[in-house]
Amino acid sequence: MPSAIFFDLDDTLLWDKKSIETALKKTVIDAEDLYGTDPDKLLAAVKEAAPRFYQEYAFYDFTKMIGINPFEGLWGQFGDPVHHTFRKMGAEIADYQQRVWQEALKSQGVTQSGDTLREKFITHRKNSPFLYEETLDVLDILKENVQLVVVTNGAPSLQLEKLRITPELVPYFDHIVISGNIGEGKPGQAIFEHALRVSEQSAEDVWMVGDNLKTDILGANGAGIHSVWIQHDPSKSPGEGDGTPDQTISRLKEILNLL
Repeated sequence: MPSAIFFDLDDTLLWDKKSIETALKKTVIDAEDLYGTDPDKLLAAVKEAAPRFYQEYAFYDFTKMIGINPFEGLWGQFGDPVHHTFRKMGAEIADYQQRVWQEALKSQGVTQSGDTLREKFITHRKNSPFLYEETLDVLDILKENVQLVVVTNGAPSLQLEKLRITPELVPYFDHIVISGNIGEGKPGQAIFEHALRVSEQSAEDVWMVGDNLKTDILGANGAGIHSVWIQHDPSKSPGEGDGTPDQTISRLKEILNLL
């Protein structure tokens, strides 16, 4: 039995992919009403444009290190004072967001600014928080026996916004460790070392639970922390460059069986 469990946030406790997909679908429906565009084609165009444009900005390499994906970039404000690149990102992110939506509209023959859809997407994403249905029940049980810590990649402003719109999650955790405050994301070791330090735990007494083999599991392997991989996709298995999980579950509640 561990004395502490470190939890990834996105797509482990929060269903971030569903939140993004929901907000995108609502936005392309808005676009159909505004501009007569085809929702499916516009959605495909946004998904193509976002990662392509994201790579053009000077902050791109930093976001890879911290762990901020292009679709988080589509709704975050950034500008966090803790690092000069976050500050630069804050100054440039609205341009990125507008360009993605404008390019998607252009692919549908619409010559309009992307600002309206940019704002609609941000609103829809903030109004679309999803927890996995068993998240709170599992945390209720675990909280009685172990210390709980969030260890998440991302910008402090964006990760805290996700927690602000799911306030029921916050009281379960003794510490919330965000890579943007550390200067390096998972699988880098600095964030795990910090989490162990603030929780006053030894690596051998901790479990790391997460959905990402390249960040959560690989990082835990490097830190000597027991790793539990949530394998959402049954067809996916560890490959080259991935971490090796000590245990694998298909959904969060199965961690109770392991304990």
